[in-house]
Amino acid sequence: MKILLKIFIGLVVLTAILFAIDQYIPALLAENVPKADKVLVKKAERKLFLMINNSVIKSYDIGLGKNPVGHKQQEGDSKTPEGKYILDYRNPESSYHLSMHISYPDKNDVIRADSNGYSAGGDIMIHGKPNYFGWVPFVYDKTDWTDGCIAVGNIDIEEIWKAVADSTEIELLP
Repeated sequence: MKILLKIFIGLVVLTAILFAIDQYIPALLAENVPKADKVLVKKAERKLFLMINNSVIKSYDIGLGKNPVGHKQQEGDSKTPEGKYILDYRNPESSYHLSMHISYPDKNDVIRADSNGYSAGGDIMIHGKPNYFGWVPFVYDKTDWTDGCIAVGNIDIEEIWKAVADSTEIELLP
């Protein structure tokens, strides 16, 4: 019985350490990046670029929706949108390690979806890994796992969060 208690306590301590690494360490490790005036995403390259005056100041590896090729057409298609949008608000209380909302759908996306009889969807974000389980690298690193969002590492979203103001343009290319 004592061995089971020791194993249980060890697992609790390990879980607490992994939680701290996942939730708090990224903010300490994030670099200070200059303020960007645009975000550029190249889906085929799986890259997000922070830009100033059309020059890259920093790039990040990304994961996309589980069905990444092509422009998002409807809710549930697991595609990441393509086109020009705005990063219009942020959510520090996200289910993921920080999230920044992309203004998809725009009026053209809504018209297209309505004319085909379905919802365009929404709630597309740039975000970090899921809270509590983001430390599992083989699940989230170098894979397309979202429902249409753009996923980055937790240290990366901390940098992007600091470098990108609300109302910044984001362009998503195929």
